[in-house]
Amino acid sequence: MSEQNLELAAVLTRIADALERLAPAASKAPDFASADAFVWHTDPDGLEPIAVVNRIDMALLRGIEHQQNILHENTSRFADGLPANNALLWGARGMGKSSLVKSLHGEIVATRPGSLKLVEIHREDIPSLPRLLKLLRAAPSRFILFCDDLSFDGDDTSYKSLKAVLEGGIEGRPANVIFYATSNRRHLLPRDMMENERSTAINPSEAVEEKVSLSDRFGLWLGFHNCSQDEFLDMLKGYCSHYGIEIAEDDLRAQAVEWAMTRGARNGRVAWQFIQDLAGRRGVQID
Repeated sequence: MSEQNLELAAVLTRIADALERLAPAASKAPDFASADAFVWHTDPDGLEPIAVVNRIDMALLRGIEHQQNILHENTSRFADGLPANNALLWGARGMGKSSLVKSLHGEIVATRPGSLKLVEIHREDIPSLPRLLKLLRAAPSRFILFCDDLSFDGDDTSYKSLKAVLEGGIEGRPANVIFYATSNRRHLLPRDMMENERSTAINPSEAVEEKVSLSDRFGLWLGFHNCSQDEFLDMLKGYCSHYGIEIAEDDLRAQAVEWAMTRGARNGRVAWQFIQDLAGRRGVQID
């Protein structure tokens, strides 16, 4: 081999070595038997087992019984190996959308240990979904893939990869994975973004349809709305009973109404914040 060819071979070898160092390491499947819940991280890719999930008792979720029943039936069918739908939980902040997903998962694994794993993916990691699904597809378990507060803004085009993963890709969604997402937006995109697409597109209706079709990939749409004052008080009574907080009903009503007015909202999150304050003032431990 000539000296020139030897030099070229050496250069190509260095390039190949550099590319190998730059290439992301192959994702290693964790021990799925080690936990019932995991969080997906990127850079490097990996699933972190979560020993204790931040969830509340299902009985404390008041005012969303209809949504709870529908999602429970869908999730139970999936855990039993039957067909089920992706679900989009959309609507008012603080009304228990993410709490419902986590509580349902906890209730199912309590009665059917190991039947269902919960994997949380952060909104900013949506572009890595194909890599995560490749990892889950080969696993023996069934998974709820959960993304909290999912939405898209501005020039973000990662929603297109989500569409392909949910239904439209060549491989499609793995049979052992279901996708649950929560959002404050019914169509996951702000109205002004959709209107901008309508005004600048050659065919405005097709432009809007492209974006609306993302939410169409979810077979279940469950809406959550701000609760009434009676529902708000019912939440508080449930917390007081569960944690043994003793307070006269008239005092509870007066304090709760004032608390909600100062925050400009009545929802599950505000109710929980009030209970934490009340328990602290009464010297009651809550967990």
